[in-house]
Amino acid sequence: MLTDIEIAQSVKLKKITDIAETAGIPEEALELYGNYKAKIDVNKIGSSGKKGKLVLVTAITPTPAGEGKTTTTIGLADGLRRIGKNTVVALREPSLGPVFGIKGGAAGGGYAQVVPMEDINLHFTGDFHAIGAANNLLAAMLDNHIYQGNALNIDPRRIVWKRCVDMNDRQLRFITDGLGGRVNGVPREDGYDITVASEIMAVLCLSGSVSDLKERLGRVIVAYTFDEKPVTAKDLRANGAMAALLKDAIKPNLVQTLEGTPAIIHGGPFANIAHGCNSVIATRTAMALSDYAVTEAGFGADLGAEKFFDIKCRVSGLKPDAVVIVATVRALKMHGGLSKNELSHENLEALEKGIPNLLRHVSNIKNVFGLPSVVAVNRFPTDTDKELEMIIEKCRALGVNVCLSEVWSKGGEGGTELAREVVRLCDTENDFKLCYPDSASIEEKIEAVVKRVYGGDGVVYLPSAKKQLEQLKELGFGYMPVCMAKTQYSFSDDPAKLCAPKGFTVTVKNIRVSAGAGFVVALTGDIMTMPGLPKVPAAERIDVDENGKISGLF
Repeated sequence: MLTDIEIAQSVKLKKITDIAETAGIPEEALELYGNYKAKIDVNKIGSSGKKGKLVLVTAITPTPAGEGKTTTTIGLADGLRRIGKNTVVALREPSLGPVFGIKGGAAGGGYAQVVPMEDINLHFTGDFHAIGAANNLLAAMLDNHIYQGNALNIDPRRIVWKRCVDMNDRQLRFITDGLGGRVNGVPREDGYDITVASEIMAVLCLSGSVSDLKERLGRVIVAYTFDEKPVTAKDLRANGAMAALLKDAIKPNLVQTLEGTPAIIHGGPFANIAHGCNSVIATRTAMALSDYAVTEAGFGADLGAEKFFDIKCRVSGLKPDAVVIVATVRALKMHGGLSKNELSHENLEALEKGIPNLLRHVSNIKNVFGLPSVVAVNRFPTDTDKELEMIIEKCRALGVNVCLSEVWSKGGEGGTELAREVVRLCDTENDFKLCYPDSASIEEKIEAVVKRVYGGDGVVYLPSAKKQLEQLKELGFGYMPVCMAKTQYSFSDDPAKLCAPKGFTVTVKNIRVSAGAGFVVALTGDIMTMPGLPKVPAAERIDVDENGKISGLF
C-alpha cells in the first residue's frame, strides 16, 4: 500500500496558472512561487458580487486513532466538483512542530490531499517564517527599549511577550536571557511559544486588510509599566516594521488537490491554544471565487468549531450554511474504552459506548449554534460492515443525518454522497447564532462555553486568574470574545475524561488578553503554548535523496 507522500508524488500536477484560471483568478492577481504555488493579490481579483455557500468541516473529540478531518474536507471539495459544483477548498497551513513531531505531514491523506504535499508541509511560501520574524522583531525592540534607558518605564517583571519558533521545543519554554554582562542586554526570565500560538498568527488570520493588520499589530500588549499601564507595539513604534515583514504573508496561497480542485491555504493557529481557523481573507476569497467554499477548523467541534463561530464569524460577519462532523469507528471505540492497540478488531459494545461523544457534538451544532449538519463517517480499512451500520442506525434513529465517506481510498468519488447531502443542507434555512452575546462579561462567556458546549457544571478560577480577570476589566477588555485554551482530547480540561463526561468543572489557571487579535485567552488544565517532541519524533523517519526527493513525510 502506498504512503501518502508516495501517492502525492505519483500524481502529475497541473500548472498553478491553470488552477487559477479554473478558479477565475486573473493573471495579474497571481504571484508565482514556482510552477505549482502562488500568492493571490486579493485586491486585483475584482468584485463580482459572488458569495458562495460556506461549509465548515469539524469533528468529534480527537483521539490518537485519528479522524481524518482535513482528508474529509479535501475529499468533500473534490466530491462537490465531481457532481458539477464550482468549489474552492480553504485550509490552514501545517506547522513544522507537528510535522516533525507526532504525526508527520498535515495536508490530507490517501487520495484526498493538497499538493505539492512536501512544500505545503515544510517551508511552503514562507508565511510562518515571516510571522515568527515579526513576533521576534517586537521582542527584540522591547528588550532594546529597556536596555537603552526604558523611557516607557516598563517593569521587566511584567513582560508578557515571548519569542517564538515554529518547532516543538520544550527546552525553550522557560529560559533566562540577557546574560553575559551589561552590553549583552538586561537579564530576565523569558520563554518561547510555538509560532502557531503567537498572537501575530491570530492577528494575521483575523485581519481584513493591510491597514487592519497594522492597527491590530499596534494594539498588541507586550508588557506593563511599574504603575500597571499596558505597553503596546505601537508604543514601541514597532507595528509598521512588523507589517512590512508581513506584507506578503497576508496574501493567501493558491495550490490544488490531487484532482485539480483549487485550494487556498493560509494561516495556521492551533485550536487548543489559539482560535484554530484559516484566515478571514482566505475564506472570503474562496467564497468570492466559488459557489461552495469548504473550510475546516482545528480539532473537535468543542474547540475549532466553537472558535470559528464565536471568534472568526463574530469578527468577520461570516455566516456558515452547513456543517460536516467527521467521525471514525476507531475513534469512537477509543471513546468507548478501548486502547489504541485494540482498535483493529470488531467491538460493537465499545463503539456503542463511544457514540455519545459524537451525539453531543451534533447537538451543539444544532441546538447551540442553530446550523444544519451531517455526520461523515470516515471509513478506515479495519472498519467492519456491522460497525459502520451501527453508527448509521444509531444516528438515523435520533434524526441525525449521516453519510459514509470513502475519500481516503477513492478521492472525490468516495465523497459524492456526502457532497449531495451538503448541497441539500446548504439550500435549507438555518438559524445561525453565537454561544454568547457581545455584552456578556468574560466570566459569563467562559461559563456559557463550559456549560453549553462542553457540558460541564461550571468554572473554577485560581487566584492568579481572578486577579488577572479584574485587571483586564479595569483596562477595558471585558467586552472581548473568549478563546479557550483547553486539551483537545476531552470535552473537559482533563484529557483522561473521554466520550461525553458529565459532572465536571473546568479550572481556569490564567487569563491573558490578545488585544491585537481581539480576544481574551483563558488557559485551562495543563495546556502549554510550546509543545514538546515525543519519544520517537516523526522527524526520525523523514529523509531526502540526492535528487531532492523527500520520503517519510507521512
